[in-house]
Amino acid sequence: MKLERFRRDREADWRALEEAVESARGRPDRLGVQGVLRLGRLYRGAAADLALARRAFPGDPVLRRLEVLVGRSRSTVYAEAPVERETVGEFLATGYWRRVRERPVPLALAALLLFLPMALGAAWGIEDPGAAIGVVPEAFRGEGAASGDLDVGLGDQAAFASQIFTNNLQVSFLAFAGGLLAGLGTAVVLLFNGLFVGSLIGLSIDAGRGALLAELVIPHGVLELTCIVVTAAAGLRVGWALVAPGNRSRGAALTGEARSSIEIVLGTAPWLVLAGVVEGFVTGSGLGLAGALAIGVALGAVWWGLLAWRGGLRAAPATSP
Repeated sequence: MKLERFRRDREADWRALEEAVESARGRPDRLGVQGVLRLGRLYRGAAADLALARRAFPGDPVLRRLEVLVGRSRSTVYAEAPVERETVGEFLATGYWRRVRERPVPLALAALLLFLPMALGAAWGIEDPGAAIGVVPEAFRGEGAASGDLDVGLGDQAAFASQIFTNNLQVSFLAFAGGLLAGLGTAVVLLFNGLFVGSLIGLSIDAGRGALLAELVIPHGVLELTCIVVTAAAGLRVGWALVAPGNRSRGAALTGEARSSIEIVLGTAPWLVLAGVVEGFVTGSGLGLAGALAIGVALGAVWWGLLAWRGGLRAAPATSP
């Protein structure tokens, strides 16, 4: 093939490719579906022309022009699709709930590991308070601890409720961090704290203070226990990635799961703050047991309702600007 004929026959496509690359500005999706298909066709043609020029016209400037054109076009043709990142508002409104809901098994397991020992601890506290008080931390005991009488100084109601909130806050983050021990740390934290809280409930009932304890902790406690379950489920996800990474390397599995799990913890943090606000303003306000139940159940219903509603929404498809 003669050089002049080669140039004349292919010049129009080379110019069209240059224009397409310029219009794309590194983003082939800017060209639309038909434009992307045309870009691919023009690029393949230019690559074939470059191979021909290297054989037939090695010393001609047309070779350099094609090398530059194909090089520029390659970076556009093979550009990765842009990653659509959620805004903080989108994450809190939808993304957080999808991440929590996408792994129902760790969520159910975390709930079981917390609430089963809680129920057993409550029964133990009622049946054998002298032994059950042994699992209650010193800060929650009083002068009657040796005989199994829970005297926690409930006269200072705000301080007592604050102790419980602080404990639950610590448990939430310990339960997540325990996932790094292949999930065993998370399980231990849940089992112990479930037993402790259940024993506290049982001892309170045995001492005739069950209604008072409920009034103190239910308004913020329902939401706090929910947050513990969620952060613990995030920890179990991390632990399972270490134990059973699947067809990925253990490091890759841990990295992938840790990102979603940390996002879950961050998304749960505002709800823990809300529980703290409720504890600060509601505890000791004299709402009575009915009012405390209404607030606690309402907050729990809002959280789980959002999980059922927002967690079931699909991610919006990415759109080209």
